[in-house]
Amino acid sequence: MPDVRTHEPDDHDSAYSGLLVNDAHWAFGTDFEDPLAGVDTTVPDGVDPATLATYCLMLGDDALVLSQRLAEWCSNAPDLEEDIALANIALDLLGQARLLLARAAAADGAQVPALPDGSPVPDEDRLAFFRDAEQFRNVRLVEVPGGDFAQTVVRILLFSAWRLALLDRLSDPLSQSRDAVLAAVAAKGVKELTYHRDFAGRWFLTLARGTEESRRRLLAGLDELWPYWSELFETHDVERAAALSGVGVDPAGVAADVEAVLDQVLTASGVDRPSGGQDSGEATAALTRRTGDAESAPWSDQPADSRGRDGQHTEALAELLAEMQVVARAHPRGQW
Repeated sequence: MPDVRTHEPDDHDSAYSGLLVNDAHWAFGTDFEDPLAGVDTTVPDGVDPATLATYCLMLGDDALVLSQRLAEWCSNAPDLEEDIALANIALDLLGQARLLLARAAAADGAQVPALPDGSPVPDEDRLAFFRDAEQFRNVRLVEVPGGDFAQTVVRILLFSAWRLALLDRLSDPLSQSRDAVLAAVAAKGVKELTYHRDFAGRWFLTLARGTEESRRRLLAGLDELWPYWSELFETHDVERAAALSGVGVDPAGVAADVEAVLDQVLTASGVDRPSGGQDSGEATAALTRRTGDAESAPWSDQPADSRGRDGQHTEALAELLAEMQVVARAHPRGQW
């Protein structure tokens, strides 16, 4: 067999030739160029760098954590087509996360964790792998355990309908972010999230109008995730400041548009909007129904006003991060 290391890029004798162009690979993340290389990352006049960075972290953490949750479906989806679709959605969100974390680091380097041994880890990787759970600013909808396929469909629908509205505002010429980098990232994300929302919407309709069992599972998934719905529209001080400075969007301002989209899907599917409160008490009840033990429920220790944007998360996030970050933390200089 010929030595694939000596092949030119256009040599197709070996399917592996392109993988060995660079022998040094990070054991986690990548050794690719800075995702914002060549881009002007100057913070707009009148914008607080810390506010812009934290706002980008919020959006980036949302995407990163849900990407990790959806990656758990690899090889576990109902069929190959959906397996690939969920993996692609996860990759889209991972790409958004990388750009947003890189933008946060460029806006305010003080938010990037310092590694004690000075390991040469890219800023976006440091933010992803070397922050603890309480330093993450994602909404709690994205961190709860994955559940079955029906619940995953519900989560993608709720999340993508909401995030699409946010990114659409951030990229629309009439309302776009004053930060050109964030506006460009949002414009790319709009195209991806349109597919995510439509994928979930079609499956929501299919499951709701399918078998008795598929509908039962869908309604159960909606019931369990609904307590986290209202949190998406609660305006954090950072989001408010970002909106006032023209770089961000107040999530409360997109509530009507998102609710209208959700109502269309629910009506077409013959599904009633869940009733009852939408607070942490409801979230605790949802988990208790699943575990059968209120004392052991990770949600049960959450205060009524807890929010992921404040770094107040369920135990599920710490467990997810432990798995996601273990290699990076054990081998920050590791290469293969």
